[in-house]
Amino acid sequence: MSTEDFKLDAKLRDDAGKGASRRLRRESGMVPAIVYGGKKKPQMISLEYRELIKHLEHEAFYSHIIELTVDGKSEDVVLKDLQRHPSKAIIYHADFLRVSKTKKFRTSVPLHFINESSSKGVKLQGGQVLHNLTELEVSCLPGDLPEFIEVDLASAEVGQIVHISDLTLPKGVESVALSHGEDHDLAVATIVKPKGAAEDEGEEGEGDAE
Repeated sequence: MSTEDFKLDAKLRDDAGKGASRRLRRESGMVPAIVYGGKKKPQMISLEYRELIKHLEHEAFYSHIIELTVDGKSEDVVLKDLQRHPSKAIIYHADFLRVSKTKKFRTSVPLHFINESSSKGVKLQGGQVLHNLTELEVSCLPGDLPEFIEVDLASAEVGQIVHISDLTLPKGVESVALSHGEDHDLAVATIVKPKGAAEDEGEEGEGDAE
């Protein structure tokens, strides 16, 4: 769980549609957004672009409880979706989900891969690490939400597949995929042979046979 505190101020907006959103971004320096979930109706809001972009520089912001104040009334939310320009520093739209401190919710948490270069499969066996997943969907209470989940590859060997079930999740945090059964125990990372290794071994074997 992160010790960061994230706060955002927002204003209610009435205008909807692409044209209104475009004017909001260009003329007011604001980003259109929506907040939904819980027992309240969805609300269309706008956020100051500079404040939002400052928070987006922190990885924890993407998987952390945010105190969102809309016209003086605050509530806890998480960032659920962000629409960006593919190549420019432009935020088109943001979606926020209301959360309750007493109810579990689902969100995605980034994976941090550690000990890659020093792992047995890479350092001693010359393998390469493939990341099959970069984030994991979890279910937990807001107070248990981790900033990230570590994937320790120190003992991983060539040919080994690290699955979701191999990860050590923080207390109170569950994998959504695993809750659906063992068939959903997805691969998180794979240690593969370096390119050309299989061919080289094959050629050596043919030479020995002669």
